Amino acid sequence: MHGNVGGLNVKLFATLPHKKYPIFIERGILQQLGSLLTEIWSPRKIAVVSDHHVAPLYQERIIRQLEAAGFRTAAFQVPAGESSKSWKTAVRLYRALTNNQFTRSDGVLALGGGVVGDLAGFIASTYMRGIAYIQVPTSLLAQVDSSVGGKTAINLDTAKNIVGTFHQPDAVFIDPDTLQTLPQRFLCEGYAEIVKMSALEGETFWQMTGEVHHPQDIVTQAEPLIHQSIAYKTKIVCKDEKEAGLRQVLNFGHTIGHAIELLSNGALAHGEAISIGMVQITQCFKDYGLTKHGTLDGLVQRLQQTGLPLKSTLMNTADFYRQIINDKKNHGGRLTLVYLKAPGQPAMHSIPISQAEFFFTGKKSLKSE
Repeated sequence: MHGNVGGLNVKLFATLPHKKYPIFIERGILQQLGSLLTEIWSPRKIAVVSDHHVAPLYQERIIRQLEAAGFRTAAFQVPAGESSKSWKTAVRLYRALTNNQFTRSDGVLALGGGVVGDLAGFIASTYMRGIAYIQVPTSLLAQVDSSVGGKTAINLDTAKNIVGTFHQPDAVFIDPDTLQTLPQRFLCEGYAEIVKMSALEGETFWQMTGEVHHPQDIVTQAEPLIHQSIAYKTKIVCKDEKEAGLRQVLNFGHTIGHAIELLSNGALAHGEAISIGMVQITQCFKDYGLTKHGTLDGLVQRLQQTGLPLKSTLMNTADFYRQIINDKKNHGGRLTLVYLKAPGQPAMHSIPISQAEFFFTGKKSLKSE
């Protein structure tokens, strides 16, 4: 998985059946972005998509680099936050690309967190039936999860990420130095996904997250934590790009998490909702006797160290179960739940969607499934 691009050592490649792309993880790499892109893309017009929080920090300097390297650019900004992953914003960006005469030979650069990455990736995957794009994630959540794997999406009122595509980027550039400008809350939010990956991988990675005792430890250990997370995710994605089987384990904590995130109306960040989702699903399977003793305690300890939430009053409400019905993991009236037998031993259990309330409240025996 090692190689060189533009003189930089590429520690990871995502190698898929029809595509292979480099993933750079290096402090200060954004200072070299223009020259590095000449190794990946031919001269073209680039739409640099960012949000109102990230753009003032990085967009102008990156545009200067790109233009110095011979690229033409157009800058676009969207409001920060989940509400930008909408048809309204997508249509606005489509029109902007058209007005700026973007063609199939041009590209999109997603500069920002997970919202920008998902939105810009979706635009790239659907504009003119698909143009190239590159991910430059600036939040920890995007760096360890959404920037790699090719999932792109927008939301509808009834469900998160319900309209989307699989569209792999041409490269991912991760600069841990961007975490210095990230508020602590969102640093910890991203760490929830690192804990998730470590719980799924187990062994050395699980031990590594056990050594994080304070939010500042996330910053000082950022490179190895990001590397381990991306290495695990690329391993899974390369075996199951379209989430037909194995890739579903990456949804650990997400069935509950997505439901309460939507119901919170912005009060919960994605990683905070996933933290709650992981704890609650693990508690559920522990109660059913399918999760090894100590697993839940280890998970809670890791999340608590950085102040992540563990429970929500939104659980087990009528609205919660209505959201569960709209979950993407609802197949043919059955819901696939990801749980841990133990760290490093993820498993899946399917239940009828009609029995979800009985299952989550402990009123349904697994033996009857």
